Amino acid sequence: MFIPLHDANEFRNIKIQYVTLSLIAINVVAYLLTTVGTDDFVNAAVWGLGYIPSTIFDIAERPPEMVIVPDDWTFLTYSFLHGDIWHLGGNMLFLWVFGDNVEDALGHFRYLVFYLACAAAGALVHGLIVPDSEAPLIGASGAIAGIVAAYLILHPRVKIWVLALGRIPLRLPAWILLALWILFQFAMIFAGGDESISWAAHVGGIVAGAILVLILRRRNVPLADATVVTPKAVEVERPAQVEPQIRSPWGRQ
Repeated sequence: MFIPLHDANEFRNIKIQYVTLSLIAINVVAYLLTTVGTDDFVNAAVWGLGYIPSTIFDIAERPPEMVIVPDDWTFLTYSFLHGDIWHLGGNMLFLWVFGDNVEDALGHFRYLVFYLACAAAGALVHGLIVPDSEAPLIGASGAIAGIVAAYLILHPRVKIWVLALGRIPLRLPAWILLALWILFQFAMIFAGGDESISWAAHVGGIVAGAILVLILRRRNVPLADATVVTPKAVEVERPAQVEPQIRSPWGRQ
């Protein structure tokens, strides 16, 4: 639908968004480690770390040679794997633009808990929709969807620079862009969109993000913050004008 570029939304509680930066770095490193190698190595990583609903719901069993971590761990490990550079780049761009302000609103540790919980919620809803699926789910989209929902609740009026349709630069309020994005995810899960995309994982992340941001945000962080941070021209304060005083020869008047 659109490619986010910049939101001009300054921090209020933190100086550096080091959890967001660390998550981006981990995702990039995981992508390089799991995609650079033979096809057998790549497949082993995907099948060993991806989320497979049928193994979670005890319908099927992962072959022993494919087990890298316990099945329950894949609720999180799947979110650090990506199929190709475009899959990775899209998720990391959303994380870069929107994640830092959610981290600012929640605090570093609670933001990390929030991110992982949204990832796990995305996997859970995906599994509930297709419990017998033997295809591994990978990607950070569930966690990213939670961040988008949280950002919409926190900063609906902040204006965001985006590329609409991948080529048209626009600057629009977050509530228009992100609300449309969220509605699109719900529409796709009911309309049966592209089967290579887990719309259910997106919806699970959205619901989790919308709930958790209400619980985990800092006490001094309001909802639907109307403050729009944009660069402003510098105004030079003029010196106050002093009224001339006329002294009377007869003394003070």
